[in-house]
Order: sequence, then C-alpha cells, then structure tokens
Amino acid sequence: MKGIKKENRPSKICVVCNKPFTWRKKWEKNWKDVKYCSEKCRNKK
Repeated sequence: MKGIKKENRPSKICVVCNKPFTWRKKWEKNWKDVKYCSEKCRNKK
C-alpha cells in the first residue's frame, strides 16, 4: 500500500457502527482481517 494517495486508499464499513473507515499504515499487514474502525467499536462487539 506504500505510495497510495489519501483519496485512493481502500475503505471498509465497521461491523459495529456501520460507518466507513479507510486503510491506515498500522493495518498494512492485516488489512483483510480488520473489521472495526476503532478500539471502542472492537470492545462493543
């Protein structure tokens, strides 16, 4: 994902709050497994 412009980053919908969130550097290695937009949503599951 290196070198991707901000507007071209992939996005997903959070399974808890149903809001869209975009790719972040910290999710680079496990993007396919990311389901939640934040720790708060992850703890609500």
